[in-house]
Amino acid sequence: MKTGFLDKLIARVGRVDPEEIQSSLGRLVREMGFLEKVFEALQEGVIVTDAGGTINYINRAACNFFGVEAESTVDHGIAGLIRGLDWQALTSAGEVVTRDLEIFYPENRFLQFYLAPMEDELAMGEQASRLGYVMIFHDITATRRQTERKIESEKLTSLTLLAAGVAHEIGNPLNSLNIHLQLIERKLRKRAPKVLASDVGELLQVARGEIARLDAIVTRFLHAVRPTRPRLEPTDVNRIIRDSMRFFDKELASRGIRVRLELHSHLPALLLDAGEIKQAFYNIIKNAMEAMPAEGELSVCSDLDDAEVTITFSDTGEGISAESMGRVFEPYYTTKPTGSGLGLLIVRRILREHGGEIEIQSRRSGGTRLVVHLPLEQRQIRFLPPETAAGAKAAPAPAEASS
Repeated sequence: MKTGFLDKLIARVGRVDPEEIQSSLGRLVREMGFLEKVFEALQEGVIVTDAGGTINYINRAACNFFGVEAESTVDHGIAGLIRGLDWQALTSAGEVVTRDLEIFYPENRFLQFYLAPMEDELAMGEQASRLGYVMIFHDITATRRQTERKIESEKLTSLTLLAAGVAHEIGNPLNSLNIHLQLIERKLRKRAPKVLASDVGELLQVARGEIARLDAIVTRFLHAVRPTRPRLEPTDVNRIIRDSMRFFDKELASRGIRVRLELHSHLPALLLDAGEIKQAFYNIIKNAMEAMPAEGELSVCSDLDDAEVTITFSDTGEGISAESMGRVFEPYYTTKPTGSGLGLLIVRRILREHGGEIEIQSRRSGGTRLVVHLPLEQRQIRFLPPETAAGAKAAPAPAEASS
């Protein structure tokens, strides 16, 4: 920066007392070191650029946000760090600019950044010039997720009200139609058995079958959105996993799908509604089977930490496209010809009623990894050993493996 304080000091070095130079430089070094420590301690990301967008400084938080090292980023253009950033458009106004940004590497985050110009206030009578820009990044992922969950909750509330109306407006007429069709069938059986044995009887069966199908759709919809109170009892999660896999043994074998279980051998009993959790696992396993071609592999792993038990279902199927990932929990949204679009919605409802959550990671042609999070009954406090507290990885927990 040619108009900076140091350049002006160097230009006048012959007219400045050496002791004053040494004192000024010492003070600058101390101030710069202090400010750098402050910037490194911040949780907000800080990037300083010159007027053209070349990075002069990036702090640790910003490096963590974008998955880069400071040494490989300084002296490079900001556009190489933030793809798609229109630097000219951002800086053309010459004032503070605020934008929201979504990044996907090294992890999916939502960031809000402020871009502020820095003017040279030491121009000594000359017209102030632009030194560069400072960008401050704030992680708003948690706030964004909370807002999304609030919107989802409001949607589910609306669906619950709609479900009550559907049950009243459609359920009762369907039952009435079914009863009247049964009465017609009985009268035909008594008075005109030949007519019942003809196409008329077949048409009656088709009509009753369609009524039963509509009734099942209404029932599934109600079960998906209606809040329930689980019957919590101490439950062995590994036993539920084994029972769920055993239920699909024959279907898995007929499809040629290999099963790999890696279950933590010392999981504590959790307060769960075994029937509800089993239903959630059924839906997850069924989705995984239908996503895989023949000779695929389904892996189920259970693990434990201080806060929760995790159950991970991994398949080698086609995966979920980026377009579909944002809609997997929408009611009736499905990519399968015979799917109802309620499976994952039911799974998430069940898990949230248990204080848990569901996480999905997938990419097209790369399989799907679904993680179930279930909180422990009691979260105990323990002191971390020095090496763990410093960031070292703890030793893996013992596992019970089978296939």
